[in-house]
Amino acid sequence: MKILKIMFKNSMRHKLRTSLTILGISVAVIAFIVMRSIVSAWDVGVEAAAADRVIVRNSVSFIFPIPYAYKDKLEKIDGVKRVTWANWFGGVYKEKENFFGRLAVDHNTFLDVYPEFLITPDEKKMFMDDIQSCIIGEATANQFNIKKGDIVTLQGDIYPGNWDFKVAAVYKPRDKITDATGMYFRWDYLNERLEKESPDRANDAGWYVLQVNDPKQIAAISQKVDNYFKNSAAATKTESERAFNQGFISSSSAILTAMNVVSFVIIGIIMLVLGNTMIMSARERTREYSVLKTLGFSGKHLTGLILGESLLISLIGGTVGLLLGEMVVTGLGQVVPKTIFPLLEVTTLNIILAMVAALLTGFIASIFPIHKAVNTKIVDGFRFVG
Repeated sequence: MKILKIMFKNSMRHKLRTSLTILGISVAVIAFIVMRSIVSAWDVGVEAAAADRVIVRNSVSFIFPIPYAYKDKLEKIDGVKRVTWANWFGGVYKEKENFFGRLAVDHNTFLDVYPEFLITPDEKKMFMDDIQSCIIGEATANQFNIKKGDIVTLQGDIYPGNWDFKVAAVYKPRDKITDATGMYFRWDYLNERLEKESPDRANDAGWYVLQVNDPKQIAAISQKVDNYFKNSAAATKTESERAFNQGFISSSSAILTAMNVVSFVIIGIIMLVLGNTMIMSARERTREYSVLKTLGFSGKHLTGLILGESLLISLIGGTVGLLLGEMVVTGLGQVVPKTIFPLLEVTTLNIILAMVAALLTGFIASIFPIHKAVNTKIVDGFRFVG
């Protein structure tokens, strides 16, 4: 208990310096938590991918369509349970800044392949019965105050003209990593209008989604699909939904890598701040440590004093930074639109990383002062002036 009391008194001897050190550690931990949370939020789409879904797209590029005629052939491939498809619609809702995903989907199969989008049987019937109906994610509906039964008008860009849709349902996400920002309307509505206004663009799908019976067979099924359409007018590239989503994230890989690197550079900054404080403290107490040695304190006692003080400061700074960092991330999650970061939160992994980093920093920062204090001779310690 006496050692703990001395350790605490030592850490509070220079209140201003200790407070500034704790502040520096806290700010660094806040920055670490925020950056790591943003990186984690970027990966939510990958985590939300279903193990039994496969994406079939044009091998040239995602923006090129695939013939609707591929549907029947895909359904006949062994191991395929269901086939659905979608087209990226784009468009503008009121203002260009109001971005959220807008897709034309096959109403007969979409909700079966994507069971994580939850609507009631009555809402599903409304979606099936009305060709101009749509379903909208809860987050987007809340953001733009859209309710069931409302008419949503999109100004087309990829598909010109004004497009009116009646909201059949505001779907709820099955879990917190499920995207709740999308708008999905019936592909047959898009196709019928294209047949009248732009026949050469009709009867095409943007991509197909296959639901397979056995996720372990995805590689084999993907190869079958690509081999089947290898010499067709539109060759395909087939991959798991997870790999497909990772492909989108890879376009921002440089940014994510930079943020990851910076977040760990911050740990180095914490070490410098705390290490400087501990070195200054140990230097000032050189004579005191010599006195303790003459009183019978061993090297283990001195190690405990210095290490304990360093860990105490790093733990306080890390805890304060973690609490404030969680508040900052929560605030950002409320301010930043869900269409940008559907799920912005402090994960358990990031909490563990932050606290381990803080404690590890406390340990490393104490190594040099401990070595100095333990190995300085008593006589040299009494002679020291600093």
